[in-house]
Amino acid sequence: MAALPARVLFGAAYYHEYTPAYDPELQPDERLKTDLDLMAEANFTVIRVGESVWSTWEPENGRFDLDWLQPVLDGAHERGISVIIGTPTYAAPPWLARQYPEITAESATGQRLGWGARQEIDFTHPAFRFHAERVIRKMVARYVDHPAVIGWQVDNEPGLHLFHNRGVFQRFVDHLREKYGDVETLNREWGLVYWSHRLSTWADLWTPDGNEQPQYDVAWREFQARQVTEFIGWQADLVREYARPGQFVTTCISYTRQGVEDDEMTDRLDIASGNPYYDMQDGLLLPDPTPDTHEQKWKTTGVWSMYQTADWMFSSRQEPFLVTETNAQSIGFAWDNRPGYDGQWRQAAWAHVARGARMIEYWQWQTLRFGAETYWGGVLPHSGQHGRTYAEIARLGAEFEAAGPLVAGLEPDADITMVYSMPSKWLMQKYPPLATADGGPDAAAYHRFFDPFYRGAFDAGRQVRIVHARQLHDPRGVGVPSAEGWGREGMTPEEAVKRHPVLVAPALYVVDDTLLDWLEAYARAGGHLVLGPRTAYADHEARARHEPTPGRLVPAAGVRYDEFSNLTDEVPVRAMPGSPLEVPADATATQWIEGLAVVDADVLAGYEHPHFGHWPAVTTRRHGEGRVTCVGTVPGRDLARTLAEWLAPAARSGWRDLPASVTATTGTSPDGRRVHIVHNWSWEPASVPAPVALSDALTGTSILAGSTLDLGAWDVRVLVSTDADRASAPEAANPS
Repeated sequence: MAALPARVLFGAAYYHEYTPAYDPELQPDERLKTDLDLMAEANFTVIRVGESVWSTWEPENGRFDLDWLQPVLDGAHERGISVIIGTPTYAAPPWLARQYPEITAESATGQRLGWGARQEIDFTHPAFRFHAERVIRKMVARYVDHPAVIGWQVDNEPGLHLFHNRGVFQRFVDHLREKYGDVETLNREWGLVYWSHRLSTWADLWTPDGNEQPQYDVAWREFQARQVTEFIGWQADLVREYARPGQFVTTCISYTRQGVEDDEMTDRLDIASGNPYYDMQDGLLLPDPTPDTHEQKWKTTGVWSMYQTADWMFSSRQEPFLVTETNAQSIGFAWDNRPGYDGQWRQAAWAHVARGARMIEYWQWQTLRFGAETYWGGVLPHSGQHGRTYAEIARLGAEFEAAGPLVAGLEPDADITMVYSMPSKWLMQKYPPLATADGGPDAAAYHRFFDPFYRGAFDAGRQVRIVHARQLHDPRGVGVPSAEGWGREGMTPEEAVKRHPVLVAPALYVVDDTLLDWLEAYARAGGHLVLGPRTAYADHEARARHEPTPGRLVPAAGVRYDEFSNLTDEVPVRAMPGSPLEVPADATATQWIEGLAVVDADVLAGYEHPHFGHWPAVTTRRHGEGRVTCVGTVPGRDLARTLAEWLAPAARSGWRDLPASVTATTGTSPDGRRVHIVHNWSWEPASVPAPVALSDALTGTSILAGSTLDLGAWDVRVLVSTDADRASAPEAANPS
């Protein structure tokens, strides 16, 4: 874990270099003083600078201007504001593009990206690397000893494009040669006898532009992600040659970027950082009006999805993380202007802190008067005068100051753990098993399977931990806590049962035998393993398995299937007589059904349909000390909520009978104290009974167990237990 101050860092990205353009009436030094004074008054403790302006750092090839940032760092340090400096490699200067046209990225073989945006460069090209290394070394050496600098961000939101440049493709061929050894092995492993794709020499391998071979596509996507990981790791290593002890190295991740494999990439960094953007206003309303069909992209809609993004950021290293960018005002573009209601900045920031955020940093300080992001609102509006947004954010800064170290580095609780598979996601983007409303392929299919299980847990008031598939058994993955923090030595199944008593694996389509054996051992050791649709259908090469699904897990699951079907309409689901799963009257199956055949399992629920009624919807079976449950469909919201309640009968938070607009999120402070963060996501005030004796971390007010806790409209309360409520791992949940 990176060395960070013992409080939540709070601030914004700050671009003083834009001052002459956005505020011509003030001299730059006057604007700088005004800005920094306002930041100090709002209890800012950090700013991020420098990552967007390579052409300012190096106006011409080999001519550097490194001193312009000095007044910013000096002024910040005088006010007790720390600084994160970003390397500017995601936005190449025009002179570099002009002098080295060969570094232009290609979106398809021979098809160059146009200039005028960002990240148009093939960052693997030696010419680009030469100039990138030179500017990185210059700027880092210049400012590494400045006392304000606490960390470095390398690049910015990497992985926007997949590169089809000739050099990239040739390295892909070299990678395959190293991995498979010879073309006959590749022919066999990829099934290239199909459609006469057998290779006679490595020179026969075709470029990816028109590829329709699934095995090729998964390998290509994995290779592309590793190029991004290598690039970020290369920069991180350069910075570490200069960095002082205690300075961290990170990058800011936009988690839906197609070239990002976040758990691999953050192995090369000191801490994970992400840029969660979300719809404000009614996008944060509970009960949640967001339809199940809404696709979550770089910007999310719905409280559940904002929480899922935070849990995804925690999952990268299974450690607390930094929020490097998030909503200040309206986000997006000129046609989408929806700044938050009063109180929503507090709600969102505290929600992220509750799930492990150690920094909340807004993008950006002042709204730009020019450029593609003219209407991406900052803390200050176009006028540069502070108003409602600044007042809301300043209120939050005061709260972080009051809370102090209590909430810095919370380890969030989890009732249910979900397994995330990047290879399965890549495969389903190219070959989706689901269709859109118009009958076309749905590139969001992976999340169509994954998200309903997460959303069901959220609706049930259960907290979720996300783990990447490789983190479960890969020695490079993330294991169990150690005295120094989270270890990275992998987990045994027995350790996993203690940390993750309920493990849900939907759409784990691309999966090797080693992980399937690990999952079987996990259930045998006492865990509750939940297999969702499409899990274990393919092997590590995305080849459909020879044996019935779920492959090697059939004996443990007690079910198998060979047949499956898409659904155009929802199908009612009913509980079987005597089932411990209390299925609500309006429970449904959506999108997909697997024809589960019972070998040796109890049927909990079935379909109310003349054909699909042949098969069970949910089965369960004792296995060793644990249990394996199979869900043969994508559950509708009511069924997903009921499943989560059955899987985790007692929410670890301890909060009960909450109104539909209220959530309670809990975690453990580094000193062992239990923290409860309670939200009311609604215009209507709400009252809830306190489950234990609490103290308000922001006001010091005491709250007796059982007494009423009042929440206003769009309100949040930050509470700490005052009794013996201390951290403890949940016991394995194996419903009978």
